[in-house]
Amino acid sequence: MTQHPGNPAGLSDPHDIDLFEFARSGRQAAGVVRVSQLPRMLNEVPVEAPDRDTAFTWQAEGATQPELQGDGTEGPQPYLRLAIHGAAWLECQRCMTPYLQAFNVDATYRIVSTEAEAEEFPLDEDEVEVIVGSRQFDLIDLIEEELLLSLPLVPKHEVCPEVHESLVSGVAGAEGEGDEAAPDEAGEGAEPERPNPFAALESLKRGEPGDKKH
Repeated sequence: MTQHPGNPAGLSDPHDIDLFEFARSGRQAAGVVRVSQLPRMLNEVPVEAPDRDTAFTWQAEGATQPELQGDGTEGPQPYLRLAIHGAAWLECQRCMTPYLQAFNVDATYRIVSTEAEAEEFPLDEDEVEVIVGSRQFDLIDLIEEELLLSLPLVPKHEVCPEVHESLVSGVAGAEGEGDEAAPDEAGEGAEPERPNPFAALESLKRGEPGDKKH
C-alpha cells in the first residue's frame, strides 16, 4: 500500500477513506497537515504573518460500541476519535498585527449513515458529536472544519507588543494596588502534562461513557 505524504501511520489517502470500515476494524492513523492544504483555514492567516504555512499533527482512531438499535436488538455503533495539535498565525483584533494561536482539538464522533439519522440524535448529548460517514470520507476536511470551529471569537494577543510598556505596567499597578503578588506555583513556562488523546476512547470500547474535550 502506498503511503500518503504527511500520513506516516497507514492511510493510503486521508481524503478518501471508508470511515465505517475504519471504525469497525478499530484502525488508527496519524499524520501532519499544513495550513496550505486547508484553503479555508489559510484565509484566516494574515498575509504579513512570519510563516503562513504552519503545520498541525493529527491522530485518528476508530472503534465500535454496542448500542440498542431501532428493532430492539443490540448492535455495534461506529465511533471516531480525532485529536489535532498545532498553531497558526492570526491577526490580533486589538493591535492588528499577527500572533501565533495554539490549537488543541480532542473530539469524539458517533458515525451515522444518513443526515436523517444525524437529525434524530439527541440534542442534549454533549459527550460526542454526530457525523455522517461514507465509504469515501474526507478526513482532512473534517480536520479543517474542527480548526475553523476552534478559532477564537476575537483573535488577540494576551498582551499586545504595540502597547506602550508604561500603559501595561500602569494597568497592572492599578489592578494590583494593595495586593501582594502571588507566587507562580506552576513555575514560569511550565506546561501541564498532556493526557493521552485516545485514553477516553478505551471507555467507548468497554461501553462506558467517555470524556470529551472539545
